[in-house]
Amino acid sequence: MDRQIPTVDLSGFGTENAPPAEFLSQLRVAAHEVGFFYLTGHGVDPELLREIALRARHFFVLPESDKLAIDMVNSPHFRGYTRAGSECTRGGVDWREQIDIGAERAALPREVGAPAWTRLQGPNQWPAALPELRPVVLRWQRAAAGVLIRLLHALALALGQQRSAFEPLHGSEPHHLTKLIRYPGREAIGREQGVGPHKDAGLLTLLLQDSVGGLQVEVSDAWIDVPPRAGALVVNIGELLEMASDGYLRATLHRVVAPPAGSERISVAFFLGARLEAEVDVLQLPPILAAQSRGPERDPANPLLRNVGDNHLKGRLRSHPDVARRHHADLLGTSELGSPAMPTGYP
Repeated sequence: MDRQIPTVDLSGFGTENAPPAEFLSQLRVAAHEVGFFYLTGHGVDPELLREIALRARHFFVLPESDKLAIDMVNSPHFRGYTRAGSECTRGGVDWREQIDIGAERAALPREVGAPAWTRLQGPNQWPAALPELRPVVLRWQRAAAGVLIRLLHALALALGQQRSAFEPLHGSEPHHLTKLIRYPGREAIGREQGVGPHKDAGLLTLLLQDSVGGLQVEVSDAWIDVPPRAGALVVNIGELLEMASDGYLRATLHRVVAPPAGSERISVAFFLGARLEAEVDVLQLPPILAAQSRGPERDPANPLLRNVGDNHLKGRLRSHPDVARRHHADLLGTSELGSPAMPTGYP
C-alpha cells in the first residue's frame, strides 16, 4: 500500500444525480484501507476557516484566569477548558490545552434510573472575555455537520446501501463536539506526546490544521505524517462506523506529536456523533464487501458498546478523570459501562 493519505474531492458528489462510480470507489478505498483522507471540494467558506482559527488563537492567549473561569471540571457535561497536562490518553498525559464545545442543548433531568449517558447533554461554557467566539463556533458547527452528513450519504452509497442508511443513527439531533486545540512546543515537557494514540469514538471527524504539522496515522504498522494542505480538511472514520460496517470501514489509530521547541500548533476538530439514545446495528453489506469485513477491533481495554451514549460516556470518563471524580463518582468502579475499573486514558 502507498503510505500516503489519499484525497477525496467531495465536489464529485451531487445532491440529486447519481454520483460517479469513480468517486464512490475512491471514497470506499480511502475509508476501508486507511480510514483517513484529505477532503477537498467540501464547500466550507474559506473565510469561516480563517476566522475560526483566528478566534481559537485569541482564546488561547487570554489570561489563565479567564480560561480557568470555564474549567471543564465545573461542567458535568464535559464542556469547557482543559489546561495542558490535564487530559489522559491510554494512561499517558497529553500536552495540549483545549476548549470543548458541544451542541447547544438544555441539560436533561438527573432522574433516578435514567441512563448514565443522559448526563452528557447540557449547556456549553463560553468565555466571557471573548464573546465573539460563540457565533463563529456555532457557524463552524453548522458547516462541519453539513459536510459530514453529506459525506455519510456518500459512504452509504459506496457501501451499496440507500443514501439514507445512516440517518437512523444521527437523525436531526446528533451528538457532536468541537475542540479548539493548542499544542505548545515540546521544550516545556521534554517529550513528544501532544496527544497519544487513540481512535475517535463517533461517526466521522473533520479537522482543520494550521501550517504546523504533527498529526500522524498508523498504517500497516507504521506511523505516517498527515501534513497540512492549504484548502483541504482532514476526515477520519470513527468507531461507530467501524461497528456499523462490521469492520469494513476502518477507525484508525492516530496521534499528535508535540511541535518543535519555540513553536505551537493550533487545530480545530469537529466530531460528528450519533443520537445518544441510538443503538448501532450492523449493515448488510453486498457479499463482495462483506467478505472483506474484519469485524470491529476487540480490545479488552476498550470494549466497544453498541449503545451510542454509553460508548461516548466511557471515553469521557477515562479522558477526564477530574470531571469523573467530581460529578460522576457513582459510575466509577462499576461495570455499567463495560469496564470494571474505568481506568484513565482515551479509548
